[in-house]
Amino acid sequence: MTLDPIHVENIARLAYGIASDVDTTDHDDLAGRVWRDWLPELRRDGRVVIEPVGDHERRLAPVDDAALAERPFETVHGLDSGTINPTTFKNGLVVDVAHAAMASDPTDLALHRDRTIVATVHAGDSTADFDDDWRKRDDGHTRQRVLHAPRVNRYAEGVVHALALYLAEGTHALDHADAVDELLVLDGPIYPKELFTWNDRNPELGALAREAKPRAVVEKYVRLVERFVERDVPLAGFVKNPSSGAIVRALARKGVEPPWPDDTALFTRLLERREAGSRAGGADGGDAAGSARGDRLDDALTFTTWFHSRGGADATMAADGDALGIDRELDPELYEPTFTIVYDPRTDVTYKLEAPYAFTRDAETRDRLTRQLLAEVATTRGPPEAVAKADELARIAATEKAALRRKFEERFDSDQQSTYDDLRWGKARF
Repeated sequence: MTLDPIHVENIARLAYGIASDVDTTDHDDLAGRVWRDWLPELRRDGRVVIEPVGDHERRLAPVDDAALAERPFETVHGLDSGTINPTTFKNGLVVDVAHAAMASDPTDLALHRDRTIVATVHAGDSTADFDDDWRKRDDGHTRQRVLHAPRVNRYAEGVVHALALYLAEGTHALDHADAVDELLVLDGPIYPKELFTWNDRNPELGALAREAKPRAVVEKYVRLVERFVERDVPLAGFVKNPSSGAIVRALARKGVEPPWPDDTALFTRLLERREAGSRAGGADGGDAAGSARGDRLDDALTFTTWFHSRGGADATMAADGDALGIDRELDPELYEPTFTIVYDPRTDVTYKLEAPYAFTRDAETRDRLTRQLLAEVATTRGPPEAVAKADELARIAATEKAALRRKFEERFDSDQQSTYDDLRWGKARF
């Protein structure tokens, strides 16, 4: 049954009551003050969690100029990992399978054939042991293994998903690091931040993150940074859906009431440009007089200069963080995540590019990474081409996920544990 027109109208009228209590021009003023007064050195509990790497500016680049500009990196590699999503079976097993691939722009078909596959298993039976060594398939083009996840009373699905995803991605990146000559861009953050957030979600998960297997997964990324520093090849991560809340949480602890649900909403407000007469703080930092928000200007990409990030999940890899006890061979400061934000007004989407401070401490490298990012986003209206290719290679389609789950059912001689949502939404069985 669908909504009748009168129901649609009644629901729409709710917006008028909500809008009357929200003055978005106040948000513009607050965003400007946050940028000017807080972000140059934002502290939480006495620690500086956000500060500029170099300049502290909002900038813009005309879309056409950015798309046509010469790119600093002629060859870019991208890497991604896809999963079938955690699946629970009636015999008590919880399984997820991750599949990692690296892509190159321009295309390298031999590289595209190589894959790393990890199946992570959680079992309620403490006597079970599913750990397996790495094995090669497809004439050596595929490496695969089974990882037995540490036991946990809750969040078993989240545990198998994170361990499979990051072990496949980190292993594939390390195994193919020498194939990258100019720039590697991970699809997502530069570190397995989901593991870093376990401590905030549950004490049991926090303790689990420091066990041998999760620490071994994180160590892959620490060694990846070291390998790329040694080879003097930049490493970055393109975050399509940034969700950090470190800035807004720090502001809230200082008595500021941030109206934004997360940091991305704050940066979107800071970078969005409107026609004259609006109060939106543009990339030039100006606050035009007027009360109505004009039409969005979409002729230029807007972006920030680079920031250190030491709050939230990034605290683990900060210079004063413990990196889960993993030995860091370089100066700990060099592992710190740094980031820049770019806003594409054509799609109204905000992206984040991350890189270890080992690379962004150099002004020329920061400039090259920024110009490459702008050129890619201006051209593709989305992720860099190499990242999009890696995403396509690593993605496991819905029909393939269903077929793989069916094969697991046959092998386990046990059905998936179904839910009402599976029935409601018509989940495919094979």
